[in-house]
Amino acid sequence: MHMILQPEGWAKPVGYANGIAARGRLVFVGGQIGWNAACEFETDDFVAQVRQTLENVVAVLAEADAGPEHVTSMTWYFTDRTDYLANRKAIGAVYRAVMGNHYPAIAAVQVAALVEDRARIEIQAQAVVPD
Repeated sequence: MHMILQPEGWAKPVGYANGIAARGRLVFVGGQIGWNAACEFETDDFVAQVRQTLENVVAVLAEADAGPEHVTSMTWYFTDRTDYLANRKAIGAVYRAVMGNHYPAIAAVQVAALVEDRARIEIQAQAVVPD
C-alpha cells in the first residue's frame, strides 16, 4: 500500500520510517492531545496521555474511512524530552497497541508548552488512503 523509503547503507530506524511514498486520498489529522471525547483530561501521566492522543488520532482517521495503516507521517510535540526518553519502551508498547506495527515517518519535537495547560503531548498526522 505504501512504499517505505530507506536509503541504501542507512541504519534501519526503530519505531519510525525515514520516509514513505504513497498514492491516494489525503487525510490530515489536526493536532490531537491526551483528553477524551468530552475534552477532559483523565490523567496527567505522560504515557497514558500518549495512549489517549493516539486513540484520538485513530478516531479522526476513522471518520475518513482510514486507519493507522494509512498514516504516512506524524509529528509529535511534547513538553518534556526527558519524560519522553525515559518512557520510550512504554510508549512503544502503547503505540503498537493502538497503531499496530505500522511505522510512518515521524518527527518528535520538544516544545515549551502546548495550548492546553494539562496537555503533555500533541500529535499531528497525515494519511493516504489508496484509491
